[in-house]
Amino acid sequence: MIKRRKTLAIKIGTVPVGGNAPITVQSMTNTDTRKVEETVAQIRRLEGAGCEIIRVAVVDMEAATAIRSIRDQIHIPLIADIHFDHRLAVASMENGAQAIRINPGNIGGAKKLAKIVDAAKTHAVPIRVGVNSGSLEKDLLKKHGHPTPAALTESALRNVELLENQGFCEIKISIKSSDPLTTVEAYRQLASSCDYPFHLGVTEAGGLIAGTVKSSVALGILLYEGIGDTFRISLTRDPVEEVRVGYEILRSLNIRHRGPELISCPTCGRCQVNLFSLADEVEHHIQTIQTPLKIAVMGCVVNGPGEAKEADIGVAGGKGVGIIFKKGKLFKKVAENELLEVFLKELDTMADEKE
Repeated sequence: MIKRRKTLAIKIGTVPVGGNAPITVQSMTNTDTRKVEETVAQIRRLEGAGCEIIRVAVVDMEAATAIRSIRDQIHIPLIADIHFDHRLAVASMENGAQAIRINPGNIGGAKKLAKIVDAAKTHAVPIRVGVNSGSLEKDLLKKHGHPTPAALTESALRNVELLENQGFCEIKISIKSSDPLTTVEAYRQLASSCDYPFHLGVTEAGGLIAGTVKSSVALGILLYEGIGDTFRISLTRDPVEEVRVGYEILRSLNIRHRGPELISCPTCGRCQVNLFSLADEVEHHIQTIQTPLKIAVMGCVVNGPGEAKEADIGVAGGKGVGIIFKKGKLFKKVAENELLEVFLKELDTMADEKE
């Protein structure tokens, strides 16, 4: 049984973070925020995949102003990601950003930070203190030699103190490294030093394979230890993939379950159907289904149903024919060229019945 770390609670729009709230899955757009239509279209796809909080890059005043139009067309809370320029943070909040991400230490000093805090108080906007290994303060690099867990933790606490000195405590913290083990140890150290909620992530994790593995290792360890309140999986991919990976991590730890679980065999010499294509088609089809079904895609009609007997529904391919099975029992035989179409129709029917 996972015992969650006790933290303070904040709200990003209507979504609670920390305290006893569910662990939420975030992503970040990779569109130009100034291109409102394109950005909104991507966020809506992310909403369909289950994204619960979205972050956008604010690179200039035009992007900050665009937040109003974007927020009016989406259904999840919006975070503005700002570096260096306090004016962009203030303008983002004035235009409806429901949270901001900054590094207080590089925003230009106490007076400029005070303006951000004043705006955050006025608009009831929490601030995420974001520390990355690639942007660690020079004095901390000199002190620690390189971005060690202790250096990341010290930077985070230093920057949190800047906000606390301004009388502001609606804070969440992230301390990210591209190294999974550094990330894990840094969050462990930080967890023993404060009770603010944490945003987890492995920064610059890589493409689909490397990024998924690194993120799963680091976040799997931390979430199992009860550390973490919200997170983003950073992938050099379509951000929808980040959301999919995020929910699979939560499912694997039995923390949260959203939509179907897909199990499929790795294929072997008995497989006589293009299982890779079949599994891809099914995986793509179920992305917007929210019913918690267990679905199996197997390559062998002899062993497939038995190996996937706990599945609610499954399909197994054979030579020129395939079968659809439910709870390991034969339901219907179908010609191979009709197998996918018939299976998806039966899957949709089952999902509708279980809603």
